Amino acid sequence: MADYTKYTNKEMQAITLAQQITNDNIAIVGTGLPLIGASVAKRLFAPKCNLIVESGLMDCSPIEVPRSVGDLRFMAHCGCQWPNIRFIGFEANEWLHDTDRLIAFIGGAQIDPYGNVNSTCIGDYHAPKTRFTGSGGANAIATFSNTIIMIQHEKRRFMQKIDYVTSPGWIDGPGGRERLGLPGNRGPQAVVTDRGILKFDEKTKRMYLAGYYETSSPEDVIENTGFDIDVSRAVKLDAPAPEVIRMIREEIDPGQAFIQVPKEEPAN
Repeated sequence: MADYTKYTNKEMQAITLAQQITNDNIAIVGTGLPLIGASVAKRLFAPKCNLIVESGLMDCSPIEVPRSVGDLRFMAHCGCQWPNIRFIGFEANEWLHDTDRLIAFIGGAQIDPYGNVNSTCIGDYHAPKTRFTGSGGANAIATFSNTIIMIQHEKRRFMQKIDYVTSPGWIDGPGGRERLGLPGNRGPQAVVTDRGILKFDEKTKRMYLAGYYETSSPEDVIENTGFDIDVSRAVKLDAPAPEVIRMIREEIDPGQAFIQVPKEEPAN
């Protein structure tokens, strides 16, 4: 019999993502862990939230995690199938009417203390060591929507200065967004990693450790962060309920497309 009391850091990461969504939110999601997290939120934590994707599908409620934003499993259980341009119009309309409903999930290769994200290149832009896929819609999303950032917690990713700013965070602190002509009342709300969750100080706009998993610790987070980080407010996060782990493994991602489940050791 499967033991759902044991869980992986990726499952904990997905559940922590889910807990950032409220019933009032319209959540812009992609595939992977954010979609697993959004699916958990829709089923357990925020059943009245609405999930939308950049391909134009609105009010999605997939039974099983899709592999892409154009997957038929997305289309089969959504309220409206718009063309992509209508999604962009909806995003702009939310901003023009100054609503606070949109929350978006983005990722990247590097992040700095103020939540600026690089998903473009490693090294010099004109002669990079590595070139990534780039923004997609992430720059516009990070400009006009509140964001939750998902990234693996490693020193090479959490940097004092990133190589390129693909998606703007709080820029360089209070007033940074306004100085560049960006909306000052939008920005990153949290960073969810495989070690815990980080948030941004209301006054300084600098990242701090808010919570850590039982497999991690404040000292572990400090060791794997490439800049000074405040851990004085950190609390250990509760382990997920076995029923949530069962739901992820058996219903949301049964094919282990995005979360690999460790094989159980045979009983003696």
